[in-house]
Amino acid sequence: MGSNASEVALDLFPYLKVYKDGAVERIAGVVVVSPGLDPETNVLSKDIVIIPETSVSARIYQPNLARKDQKLPLVVYFHGGAFCVASPASTNYHISLNKLVAEANIIALSVDYRLVPEHPLPTAYEDSWAALQWIASHKEEDGDYETWIKDYVDLDQVFLVGDSAGANIAHHLALRIKESDLGQNLKLLGIGMIHPYFWGTNPIGSKITDRFRKELVDKWWLYVCPSDKGCDDPLINPFVDRSPDLAGLVS
Repeated sequence: MGSNASEVALDLFPYLKVYKDGAVERIAGVVVVSPGLDPETNVLSKDIVIIPETSVSARIYQPNLARKDQKLPLVVYFHGGAFCVASPASTNYHISLNKLVAEANIIALSVDYRLVPEHPLPTAYEDSWAALQWIASHKEEDGDYETWIKDYVDLDQVFLVGDSAGANIAHHLALRIKESDLGQNLKLLGIGMIHPYFWGTNPIGSKITDRFRKELVDKWWLYVCPSDKGCDDPLINPFVDRSPDLAGLVS
């Protein structure tokens, strides 16, 4: 919530305001909807805690008529919001995933990673990676499992999808899977990046002449990731020398 007793120290339009007393007022991504049966798409959803130690949760979706003898592909979704706003419960994401699950006949799990500024980067990446590890654990015989994954998901058909900051997360997690043994328990078939949140110090394309847009996005990134690398941090610029190698990502 905002603070009436202090002045605005930072206006991170259009996402949030930070007050001089440290209070944070989120402006975008605050309208939410509860899970349940969506009558328009006949898709079921529920919220689950997936990492109890950090209280990281997710919203999982399945077609209402899913069958145990016909396991479905899994889309792991990472929402956008510049790493500082929104959640799987945000109205636009909930509606979109209901439609995606119904039309594609899949299971979807939307990760509720923790946000800046309360949880500085790379927390969002680590929460999302922990979610993938939790999903992969369902390939083992023993454990405390989510039945919607254990009974209905084909872990040999996994896709990472996200928009904006979520697309950025999907990109980095796909590269991390390439360098890990996580692929032994789940098979990544592809990633979907919707308006991926990538940036750089030197503008390209229309950003060369759109100084307002360049200054705006610079401000977003320097707030969520205040490193000495600035807008050429490998987390935001996938083309700088220190960025992970894309070779071998697709086999």
